[in-house]
Amino acid sequence: MAVRFRLLGDVGAQVDDRALSIGYAQLRSVLAILLVEANQVVSVDQLVDRVWGERRLPRKPRAAVQHSMTMLRNALAPAPGVEITRRSTGYQLAVDPETVDLHQFRRLVQDGRAADDDSLTAAALEEALTLWEGEPFAGLTTAWLDSLRATLIGHRHAVRLELVDVQLRLGLHAALLPDLATWAADNPLDERLAGQLMLALYQSGRSADALDQYRLMRTRLAEELGTDPSPPLRRLHEQILVADPALTAPSARTRPVVPQQLPARPHQFIGRTRELADLDIALGRQDGAVVISAVGGLGGMGKTWLTSQWAYRHLDRFPDGQLYVNLRGFDPSGQPMPATTALRGFLDALGVTPSAVPVDVDVQAGLYRSLLAGKRMLVFLDNAADSAQVIPLLPGSPTCLVLVTSRRHLSGLVAAHGARAVNLDRLPDEEARRLLVTHLGEDRLEPQVTNELLACCAGLPLAIGIVAARAGAHPDFPLSALADELRVQSTLDTLDAGEDLVSLRAVFSWSYHALSAEAAEVFRALGLAPGADIGLSAVASLTALPGVRACLKELEQAHLVDQHAPGRYRMHDLVRLYAGELGHDAEAVRRVIDFYVHTAFAAERTLDPLREPIAIGTPATGCVPLVFPDEAAATGWLTTELPNLLAVQKLAAEHGLHASVWHVAWNLNTFVRRRGNYHDSLVVWRAAVAAAGHTSDVGAQALALRSLGDACMGLGLHSEAQQYLHDSLEVSERTGDLFGQAHAHHLLAATWDDLHDPRRALEHASPSLQLFRDLDMVVWEAWGHLQVGSYHAQLEGYEQAGLHLDAALTMARRHGDRELEVTTRHNLGYVAHNTGRHAEALDHYHQALDLLRDIGYDHHEPDTLERLGHTHRALGHHDQARASWQRTLELCLSQRRADDAARVQRLLDDQSTSSASESCNRPETPSLR
Repeated sequence: MAVRFRLLGDVGAQVDDRALSIGYAQLRSVLAILLVEANQVVSVDQLVDRVWGERRLPRKPRAAVQHSMTMLRNALAPAPGVEITRRSTGYQLAVDPETVDLHQFRRLVQDGRAADDDSLTAAALEEALTLWEGEPFAGLTTAWLDSLRATLIGHRHAVRLELVDVQLRLGLHAALLPDLATWAADNPLDERLAGQLMLALYQSGRSADALDQYRLMRTRLAEELGTDPSPPLRRLHEQILVADPALTAPSARTRPVVPQQLPARPHQFIGRTRELADLDIALGRQDGAVVISAVGGLGGMGKTWLTSQWAYRHLDRFPDGQLYVNLRGFDPSGQPMPATTALRGFLDALGVTPSAVPVDVDVQAGLYRSLLAGKRMLVFLDNAADSAQVIPLLPGSPTCLVLVTSRRHLSGLVAAHGARAVNLDRLPDEEARRLLVTHLGEDRLEPQVTNELLACCAGLPLAIGIVAARAGAHPDFPLSALADELRVQSTLDTLDAGEDLVSLRAVFSWSYHALSAEAAEVFRALGLAPGADIGLSAVASLTALPGVRACLKELEQAHLVDQHAPGRYRMHDLVRLYAGELGHDAEAVRRVIDFYVHTAFAAERTLDPLREPIAIGTPATGCVPLVFPDEAAATGWLTTELPNLLAVQKLAAEHGLHASVWHVAWNLNTFVRRRGNYHDSLVVWRAAVAAAGHTSDVGAQALALRSLGDACMGLGLHSEAQQYLHDSLEVSERTGDLFGQAHAHHLLAATWDDLHDPRRALEHASPSLQLFRDLDMVVWEAWGHLQVGSYHAQLEGYEQAGLHLDAALTMARRHGDRELEVTTRHNLGYVAHNTGRHAEALDHYHQALDLLRDIGYDHHEPDTLERLGHTHRALGHHDQARASWQRTLELCLSQRRADDAARVQRLLDDQSTSSASESCNRPETPSLR
């Protein structure tokens, strides 16, 4: 007789074709819990908590559980090989996991991911998905089942996406299109799904529809979230635009590392024949050195315009990619981009995850040069301040070519690195006239008036573009009327001399005075905005005006702002400098700072709703922060706005808004930790410590110190970390702050764990746990149990470890804390493995992997996969062990974890000679919150 249990739909059981009558909802909930934990002991307390929770407990909970077990035994009596057994601590349902659809689903997904052939992978994933007959545990409602249901639905979504990737690689794009289109419509903000639909359309010969799909997604993201499409989606769009013959489905197993970062191709380019030829000469150089061309000239002279045009003409010479960065050498803020920031941006574009970026800057530069070695790549360094800013960004391989633009003559680059200088002068009269013709048309020009307009523009392409925009906005006005207006502004400007604005201020003033009053107010405010660009929602708060979209459209038509992506705006730095001269509104500065602080706070609360919140007050009048529907939206906004948030923190410090400085750091904590981006964490918390020191808020001082210690620990700076944490502990002890003391001990324990000293770690973890208990902080008590349990496990005190880890898991499931659950299961797997309970270890590791992938903890996935391989080997599953370690190796290499990759490679090379009972690597207790 064949037995089958259903969890992926209505909870039920059947023998052959006969359904078993299980009974009422509460009894089906008990069965579901036992089946989820098949062959594992579930304690009575766990059953009570998972079935009833705290709000509707029966008068005699244990008696209710016992009665439920009696009823279930009777209901399952016809099922052969199925038995409910009473153990000392609870109940165990003995059952073949392959008869339970949930466990069969997990096994098929694992088999599919381990398969070497895409056809086998697709077959396994398709079979897994056919097991779903509806929502898990349909009709049953308990807090525990609701939480697990949400996790499983997310897992199913991820598996469907993986299957589509494989099917696209197999060339099944035409068959996929109808379902993909429906699925994408039901998930309008899912960028990975949108990319799959774009790819299926493209591979079906519908390039235009694929590009329309991208435009739709870009507009939707801008309007609903204020974010840009993600880098993978933008890369796919660019590949479709150029009909890249190598275009394939985005793989779940690899990350694209062919950057295509050039700015948009110049519009209406004319002239500069000699300068383009000079750049061509440099391309033909063959002396074994890196080819560098340094394009110089005044602001507004068209350096980026020219260099971008040349790059697009020679795109075929750089098949391995193009890197671009605006170094902001002459930014109105007076702060050029540090070369280290540009370097980290390039590493990210080249596929290096944030957690894999080395701490030492010289090592970062070496990694960057290694990644470019032998590659035919273009590196475009725009708007450089000086040679010193450029030199760390130079590749070492002669196969690469470097383009640099700057308003200064980069003599150091020419002398030391053989750069070829290409100096731009003002456009000759004929070329200036031709450029104006391309904008307005020949029939619009009046010879004498045209000459006067061009004289005011002084041969600067930027000025000609702005004048043409002003004339184009009034097609019925004679050019002579516009020339009269400009002549007045130019007269007012005759005393200016010696600056880049000498020829432009008159043009800017002319365009500014032609704006509506509302658009002029927005223009002045934009000169105060922090960061390189700004989103529509931030502009609305900055100005506190209704209808800013129309004002921005007016500014865009006047060539005073550029909407470089839907809903995102930027200014040429000279235009911004002029706007900054006009605007001195302290209230606007406060509003824009509050917009970023309060929106980032909302994002942080979405990512980690269980974290103890700080008090940030109410936003300034006129500031309207964003809120987020889910984690994906919050993460997307933070990813887009991270550079601006760093700029906001600096702006707040300059204005003495010290609380806002450390609020920015607090708001970024979960986001940067999940990405493993401790470099930025270190920067923001150093600023936070300095800012908190200017206040009388000792709680903020202690928090900033311990968070800075946490950031140092993430970068392996253990000595500094412990000093900051001891300083934080001292402040908290002096003020009687038990919460601060508990946190400081918690993080000090983590530093000793990093140093492989679990005994010293336990000396801090134990008082931390007790303090959290005394404070009745249940969520933090759970993290404390995890920490103490991990250190007992390292010391081989497995019984004590199990007690603490079981407590942590129960609390994690009760409160829906997925980060806590994934780390606890990771460690429970370790304990189970080292006490010979290998099947239990496998279950913990599989559930941990599902959660890791669901919440995007890419950096931790290799650790769990490596342990999974050890457990498979202990069970004699050598093929599965090898598959787990092969995937671990791929992830370690993609994350630049060289030592870990070498260790895993040794496991793969010498699998047969290692003891099958060998303990796996030590458990994990990452720095938390």
